[in-house]
Amino acid sequence: MTIAEMLKTVRRVAISTNRLVNDTMVGAYLSYFKGRGMDFEELRDYIPGDDVRDIDWNVTYRMGRPFVKRFREERELGIMLAVDISASGAFGSARRSKREFAAEVASTLAFSAARSSDKVGLLLFTDQVELFLPPRKGRRHILRVIRDMLFFQPQHRGTNIPAALAYLNHLLHRRSIIFLLTDFLHSFGTDTARPQASRDVVQELGLTNARHDLICIHLYDPRESRLPDAGLLTVEDAETGELLELDSARASVRATYADTNQRRVARLDEALRRTGVDTVRLSTAEPFAQILQRFFETRRWRRA
Repeated sequence: MTIAEMLKTVRRVAISTNRLVNDTMVGAYLSYFKGRGMDFEELRDYIPGDDVRDIDWNVTYRMGRPFVKRFREERELGIMLAVDISASGAFGSARRSKREFAAEVASTLAFSAARSSDKVGLLLFTDQVELFLPPRKGRRHILRVIRDMLFFQPQHRGTNIPAALAYLNHLLHRRSIIFLLTDFLHSFGTDTARPQASRDVVQELGLTNARHDLICIHLYDPRESRLPDAGLLTVEDAETGELLELDSARASVRATYADTNQRRVARLDEALRRTGVDTVRLSTAEPFAQILQRFFETRRWRRA
């Protein structure tokens, strides 16, 4: 792809996602996220009705009665987009791949943040950290973020979510809002997947959510949940290169395929519930702006 074609694609994504912000997202963003960034101010006695998440357990233990932390609102928030660009993101049965879809979703979030004068950063990761852009303001920076989400060429193919989150926890000293965009395919794979890998993901998700405001955006392609009746198929694992031949004309094969994915998603949902991390699931084949809007509104109502 030529530079001119790349710039044209970046402009197209910027225009389309900026329109979504104007039409749908900015209200949801402002109503939930403004004021979520806080600086510690003081400790005071717990009053019934206070958020139990604000209890300082160390002070409570020493004093023998509950104390809560009081915060003052920051004028600006730090938004970090952590985007999985492993090889599985190249798959797409609809008009766009999961990576292209992730770029559109993340761009919408970035423009929503920029509209509110918040800083936006980017982390692209595979099984290694591929690129880190510190949070900054400005349209030029947002266009750089979009360009890298679309066209950055990773050096690795696998996925390591815990390593990416640990990297952010090491760098981000102030509480931030972190959007993790991934398909979770190799973190919660088949029943024979290494259980330690799933436990590592769960542990790091919980740690990150305790330090920051973590939101998982689970991206999926409809073909991952159901197999078409298309005869003999050779399916390749994009990250490992493993090949598997399937006779999709057989109803039993399609049923097994669907059941395997359903159990994988159920394990993922249960793990995310244990960590307390809010998650929204988005399909590459469906519009996403209104789904995100409802998610943020529901989240604001629930936390209120």
